[in-house]
Amino acid sequence: MTDVRLRSTLEVERGLFMAESYNVIERALEAGCVPRSFLMSEKWLERFAPQFERFGEVPVFVGEEALLEELTGFHLHRGALAAMQRPALPAVEEVLAGARTVAVLEDIVDHTNVGAMFRSAAALDVDAVLVTPRCADPLYRRSIRVSMGTVFQVPWTRLGAWPQGIDVLHDAGFDVLALALSEQAVALDEAELGPERKVALVLGAEGHGLTDATLRAVDQHVIIPMSGGVDSLNVAAASAVVFWQRRLRAGERREPGRA
Repeated sequence: MTDVRLRSTLEVERGLFMAESYNVIERALEAGCVPRSFLMSEKWLERFAPQFERFGEVPVFVGEEALLEELTGFHLHRGALAAMQRPALPAVEEVLAGARTVAVLEDIVDHTNVGAMFRSAAALDVDAVLVTPRCADPLYRRSIRVSMGTVFQVPWTRLGAWPQGIDVLHDAGFDVLALALSEQAVALDEAELGPERKVALVLGAEGHGLTDATLRAVDQHVIIPMSGGVDSLNVAAASAVVFWQRRLRAGERREPGRA
């Protein structure tokens, strides 16, 4: 459970993912994910009982908290884990259908950032998320936990190739904007983000940022103006700022959800 590289390979190969905490597990089940087994301390049995009744043939493993920590390699501070069947990813065209605001996560390798960006996407009316081939797995346990289960709420899929996927976005009618520190970048508050424009917002990994190939292929570079000698924000924080500005300029706000 504590070997990130091994789990990132084995979980995908074996078609499973791990969900932690009652709220996250509940969201996964509500989204239609199918459990393989549950692992928890005894105090959580009563609260999970309605879920067990829905999936009567699924084994439930119960143990003392010290034993659970020994088994998993970390402290289950929220008391429960579920191994779940990994859902098949939809086609890119299916995810984009009807969308007007899309986030593209280019090679974000930190699972915490991926989870935080999904949570911001869900809260700030992003219609869909696309992740590039080398981006961290949104269904990794830490990503799911940091997202508070919103990874099951926002439509998403993985692109087969990047930056070739920019052509797919163009074909679907999107203008592709890259968040980048470049000389030709337009300040975010000056960029055209109104409702008449279908927008795909590309965010890259911290450190090296977006690739040169991506920066050449997109339609526009945008930048969040900084003060205090700071040149940029953490990518998860930056995503929230960009998503908020898009929602503000598009003039659309949906009914409050559970995000």
